[in-house]
Amino acid sequence: MKNRLKVLRAECDWTQADLAEKLEVSRQTVNAIETGKYDPSLPLAFKISRLFDQPIEQIFEDGAETNS
Repeated sequence: MKNRLKVLRAECDWTQADLAEKLEVSRQTVNAIETGKYDPSLPLAFKISRLFDQPIEQIFEDGAETNS
């Protein structure tokens, strides 16, 4: 699953550790989500959405949609 987490984190000038602390997960979890190796649970996706004040759909892309 593609996502904009790294970009959003950089815009806030946060390290992976900073974001992990805010989300109450490990830095390794943040890294795995950013690199697409791990898809967050729905509760974690909602937490990320609230933290960045953006809809989940603007942060995560499931790849099912095609752009014309």
